[in-house]
Amino acid sequence: MKPAYLLDSVVLIDHLRGIEAATKWMGKLRDGEAVLSVITRAEVLSGGTEAEAIAALALCNEFECLSLTRDDATSAAALRRKHGWRLPDAFQAAVALRTELKLVTRDLRGFGGIKHPFVLIPYKLE
Repeated sequence: MKPAYLLDSVVLIDHLRGIEAATKWMGKLRDGEAVLSVITRAEVLSGGTEAEAIAALALCNEFECLSLTRDDATSAAALRRKHGWRLPDAFQAAVALRTELKLVTRDLRGFGGIKHPFVLIPYKLE
């Protein structure tokens, strides 16, 4: 199956923290339907206790992990200049655009509060 989604770290972190909306959405994914970028993997694995790190690693290992390319760096830099995004968000956008995947996040703030066509917000926190 060709992937359709690039998962942002906030979705995985919400799932790991037991946020029902994230877990419910992730439960609908079919094998191979979603991937991570190295950015997401690093962000998810960089926090928490040792026990949480083990659970995070197990979750990250369920998904293919996409590397960054030179073109991603160039595109991320242009997106950051144009929109003022933080560099990790610009990289996520660059990878999503290059691979023609929907970037799944709930963090619309990271994208200037504007819904972009390549972004999917599957749930919101109350």
